Amino acid sequence: MFTGIIENLGTVVGVADEGANRHFTVQSPFAGELKIDQSVAHDGVCLTVVALDMAAGTHTVTAIAETLRKTNLGQWQPGRHINLERCLAAGGRFDGHIVQGHVDATAECVRVEDQNGSWLYRFRHEPGPQRLTVEKGSITINGVSLTCFDSEPDAFSVAIIPYTYEHTGFHQLQAGEVVNLEFDIVGKYVAKLLAAQGLVPAVS
Repeated sequence: MFTGIIENLGTVVGVADEGANRHFTVQSPFAGELKIDQSVAHDGVCLTVVALDMAAGTHTVTAIAETLRKTNLGQWQPGRHINLERCLAAGGRFDGHIVQGHVDATAECVRVEDQNGSWLYRFRHEPGPQRLTVEKGSITINGVSLTCFDSEPDAFSVAIIPYTYEHTGFHQLQAGEVVNLEFDIVGKYVAKLLAAQGLVPAVS
């Protein structure tokens, strides 16, 4: 489990295809602390460490075709900065919200506004029964736990403070780019329960 509080920015330094899979090599400050088989969220996608190069300060993860199809990983190229978070340690401080590292959908960033001290980002996504946001509710964007507002069935906004802007990939995010979304697990459970009672359309 993750919390959406980003530990470090990593840099993609290598991309290699093997059949339908794609291997990503990522350089990061905590590569020396990782272990093989460890789960790490990469822009909100939970991936398993399959190789380490301590001297280079890198780790390698593998994305299968399904992951490439349902996330923005298929667009990653060397030089891209990505948000990294290791799993929450037992007894650790819970600062964000419950994040599984399972991407529900992608969204397009449709607007970025510099508000003289913060930044407003607007995102649009395909609507669906499990793709729910509520005013002041939680949303995970590229692995970052955020609070959404101006919520609509297919869109929402978030405000980014300077610390988050500087220490996550938001400083490189531009209008027109695609991001990974993980909707609040509590909302998804509620939607499924209501669907079972025939109160909302069935959840796919």
